[in-house]
Amino acid sequence: MTPREIALSYLEAFSSGEPEQIVAHVSEGFQNNQMGEIGSGCTGRDVYRSKLKDFLSTFKNLHYTVEDVICEGNRVAVSYQMNAEDQGRPIETHGVMLITTSGDLIDVRSDYWDGLTYFKQIGVELPL
Repeated sequence: MTPREIALSYLEAFSSGEPEQIVAHVSEGFQNNQMGEIGSGCTGRDVYRSKLKDFLSTFKNLHYTVEDVICEGNRVAVSYQMNAEDQGRPIETHGVMLITTSGDLIDVRSDYWDGLTYFKQIGVELPL
């Protein structure tokens, strides 16, 4: 698979709601970097697997719509729209993932996403 195909397959796997389908795309030493203030990153496939269970239980019916993809060697930038439900409320947020692959697996994912929009959609009032 090309790095582009790996990245797109990884994002598509989230629609399954199954952690194992998602984790199948990442390396043993996978680095999950959440670049927003409210995100929580981790290192290692097993740690990522355990965090995915909570993530998928919070965000029901999760789906990424790919808006743009830029590839350079083993690096892929994916602009996306994420749709899901959080506590029965529909949410829609935009972001960009920077993905680095090695072989057929993802070694690094750095996810930049719009946390402010997310908070507004779930009814959290934030001071400006």
